Amino acid sequence: MKTTFEELYSKYHQDLFQFIFYMVKDKQQTEDIVQDVYIKVLTSYQNFKGESSEKTWLFSIARHVTFDYFRKLKRKRNKFLEFFNWGEEGEQIKSEQQEPEEYILLDDHRKQIYHCMEHCSNDQKQVIILRFIQDFNIKETAEILDWSSSKVKTTQHRALKVLQQCMMTSFGEEERYHEK
Repeated sequence: MKTTFEELYSKYHQDLFQFIFYMVKDKQQTEDIVQDVYIKVLTSYQNFKGESSEKTWLFSIARHVTFDYFRKLKRKRNKFLEFFNWGEEGEQIKSEQQEPEEYILLDDHRKQIYHCMEHCSNDQKQVIILRFIQDFNIKETAEILDWSSSKVKTTQHRALKVLQQCMMTSFGEEERYHEK
């Protein structure tokens, strides 16, 4: 198993890290989640049947572990809000998540796309990350997300519309700013 694990790690670690990082946006938290993914991989590799590629299987595990993290985070937040009984005011508090370190290195266009991804739903973000950042095809993306190919295509189409609309809006605001 050690050789197989080392092989998985060397082939996919960077892509796996980026996939989780784009969703979590916190380097330390991403490292913790990646570690949890690898623990899960080590404990469940004997159950891998080879019905999909190892990369698809690995990213599917990463997706589930990341969603578990978000569920735990939501439960903690709700307990915290209930404890202090802040009601509606507490619901308006939003956590400011750290921007990716590489964010400042991106060109303006990529920064704008990254910013516009925040307007997408979680499903749309996942599809955009898997399809265009991680370069998975429709079938692989569907396997990772445990969706049909048509759902991936539809979600991708809607996500691209959201991104396009946001980009056009941002471009329009930028034009008005430069005209002044």
